Formats: sequence, C-alpha cells, structure tokens
Amino acid sequence: MTDETLEGGANPEDMTLDELRDEIRGIDRELVELIARRTYVADTIAQVKDEQGLPTTDEQQEQAVMDRAGENAERFDVDANLVKAIFRLLIELNKVEQRESR
Repeated sequence: MTDETLEGGANPEDMTLDELRDEIRGIDRELVELIARRTYVADTIAQVKDEQGLPTTDEQQEQAVMDRAGENAERFDVDANLVKAIFRLLIELNKVEQRESR
C-alpha cells in the first residue's frame, strides 16, 4: 500500500504513532466484522447444502475461492501466499462448523 491515503484522506506518513495504532485498531475491528459476516453466510450455505443433501466439501468451489484470493492479493499488492493461507484457514473453520452442525 504505497503512496496511498487512509480513510478520511489522512496520509500515514503524517500521522503520529498513536494515530496509526488507532487506525490499526479500526481495521482489526473491521476484519473481525467481515469474518463474522463471512461465517454467517457460510453457515447459511451449510443449511442449504443440508436441505439439498449436498456434501459439505466442494473442492471446485474451494479452488475458485483460493483463485479469487490470489487475484485479489495481486490486485492490492499483498503477499498472495499469506492471503491464501488466511483463506485456507477460513475455509477449514467453516467446514468444521458445517460438519459439527450436521
């Protein structure tokens, strides 16, 4: 994330350490909120799969998610291996929850 401004137009290079830490706290909260939203949707998918008698695991869909994760990482100039590792963890957590709820 080079030569970019933060929400509200702030330039990170002009911010104090405390302001930068506040920015990180806000981003962390947003990340957790997004994970919660993703988990809710994944739980809903699990219910639909259960109702339709579909298997918990869909390797083709998982690969599509991983491909998108890699593409988005490149788009935002973030390490693709790191992003894919995070998504692998999210997928595995959702699969465990799906299996436990069946």
